[in-house]
Amino acid sequence: MSRFKVVINHEEQYSIWPLDRENPRGWKDVGKSGTEQQCLDYIEEVWTDMRPLSPKDRAQKLVQMKARIHSDARRR
Repeated sequence: MSRFKVVINHEEQYSIWPLDRENPRGWKDVGKSGTEQQCLDYIEEVWTDMRPLSPKDRAQKLVQMKARIHSDARRR
């Protein structure tokens, strides 16, 4: 039976990779291995926001900027 590991990249995107192979460039182990289905189940459990990290960062910065603008307007 083939064994796999769960890997993650800098954008916090998950994938599975054969356990006996070197990780693809830019991907690192998350510490979970098992059958293909076990790894896919793990990813489904932990990967709740499918957006890459960079758009999430932009969205969070926009929320913070709007909060600052709203706060500044209330002080005036």
